[in-house]
Amino acid sequence: MNQTIHKLAMIAVVVAFCVIVLGAWVRLSHAGLGCPDWPGCYGHVTWPEATHEIAEANMAFPERPVEPGKAWREMVHRYLAGSLMLLVFAIAWKAWRDPYVNRVARYIATVLVLLIIFQALLGMWTVTLKLKPVIVMAHLLGGLASFSLLLWLMFSNRRRIGDKPSMRIQRMRGPIITAIVVLTMQIALGGWTSANYAALACPDLPRCTGQWWPETNFSEAFVLWREVGVDYEGGILDQPTRAAIHLTHRIGAIVTLLVLVTLAIRAYRVPKLRGSSQLLMALVLAQFTLGVLNVVLHLPLPNAVAHNAGAALLLATLLGLLDKTATRAY
Repeated sequence: MNQTIHKLAMIAVVVAFCVIVLGAWVRLSHAGLGCPDWPGCYGHVTWPEATHEIAEANMAFPERPVEPGKAWREMVHRYLAGSLMLLVFAIAWKAWRDPYVNRVARYIATVLVLLIIFQALLGMWTVTLKLKPVIVMAHLLGGLASFSLLLWLMFSNRRRIGDKPSMRIQRMRGPIITAIVVLTMQIALGGWTSANYAALACPDLPRCTGQWWPETNFSEAFVLWREVGVDYEGGILDQPTRAAIHLTHRIGAIVTLLVLVTLAIRAYRVPKLRGSSQLLMALVLAQFTLGVLNVVLHLPLPNAVAHNAGAALLLATLLGLLDKTATRAY
């Protein structure tokens, strides 16, 4: 692969991770509607700061008065996401311009362009549809998908053509893919829990509101598409519905913990995977602990943001393990 593409992919991976973490910070600090319009902020390229600008913005958007602390957070996130989009465009341009770049890298770059454009649309809809949960969750998953593809593009440059891992390593491919699927489902559940403001529906552990199994409403808990035009900030679901979402995420956390710990133990027995397995074990235990602390400490912002970052790091570690099982045939 072209070294320029490899370097751009490395930079883009770091930027994508920062976008994911910053997006979590914006969402969890309730700044997702800090700018009620898109792509500007109250009609500004940055955000209103002067007294007269704030007064004009409040007149234009009386239903959403300016909160400078939230506005600048939202706009910084948008600018960083825009930087990532430019990096992806540069990668795709270089991939298709250089005749020596393999077709797999070109396909990944093309998918990244389409995905990052769709991500921009999801960012717009997050605002215009007032934090509609399915859009917020899709935006999170799209960000992680972009991060994953950039990682895979970067990893693909590490192997020489014809490199072939041992059969013992190749046999780990299936369990690793299974772990990625399980983790992705758990991340989606976490996104759904956050988007529906259900993280504190059960404020105690190991019980939920003092009961082993409180009143729940699963029939409403996973309805993806709800009414358009509703302001979803703060959530609109009742307590039984939020409790159903929260409990599902808790059960998913236990399943994910068991799957990833089992994988880490199996990978540790393979000498060439030992370092990655140790990292995986450390990350999964830290992530589970952060999840418990989110409940015990009632969702402190730094802890909640770290929990989102931990999910991205776990995904990156699993993709790194998967790459080690792959044969480089291009």
